Amino acid sequence: MLRALLFTLSVVAIAHAELCKPEAQNAFKVRISIKTALGDNAYAWDANEEYLFKAMVAFAMRRYSSKSTTQISNVLLCNVTDRVSFWFVVTDSSKNVTTVPGSEVEAAIRMNRNRINNAFLLSDKTLQFLKITSTLSPPVEPSTPVWLIVFGVVLCLIVAGIVFLVVSGIQKHKKKNKESTERENLEEKDEVTLENGIPCEALDLKAGHINGVFAADDERFTSL
Repeated sequence: MLRALLFTLSVVAIAHAELCKPEAQNAFKVRISIKTALGDNAYAWDANEEYLFKAMVAFAMRRYSSKSTTQISNVLLCNVTDRVSFWFVVTDSSKNVTTVPGSEVEAAIRMNRNRINNAFLLSDKTLQFLKITSTLSPPVEPSTPVWLIVFGVVLCLIVAGIVFLVVSGIQKHKKKNKESTERENLEEKDEVTLENGIPCEALDLKAGHINGVFAADDERFTSL
């Protein structure tokens, strides 16, 4: 009985070794740069991190397909290096000796890429699935609706136009009044009065005006 169990386990191990190897069918290579991402806060990649990675891949597979019964044991890692790179495959949970098609694994990883990155505090650039293209971040939607922003801009333009018209109208009115006042002052200064049909300058009521004829007579009588 024990020999049969050992034989079965050895067969499974050999089968798994054949399934998970570099460039194997449905295998994916992963490269992780923990030091680059976290600097002094970088953690060591050990068996616990490998277990978490297997768990996240199994989670991605089960979330991608409701019919999937992928277990952690179905995720195989191999060729792990100290610089943290390795290959992995996902075996079929029903047979365990065949791998899940790479297209399904890729779709599951892409669907749950952010969840996997967050589990390791990494990003698409520091946790790389070399055969799987990076996912695009969802577009950031503004907290304020676009129509409200457009309405605010139009309203500001209308208000600015009204203020401009009011200010320019006031300035024109002031300029017109100033020109009118200057014109009136100029007309008063150049105003000439007519006396007996003869134009003469306006009299200075305070200083008076000397008639030249009487002034000559006064000088003539005075000399006598």
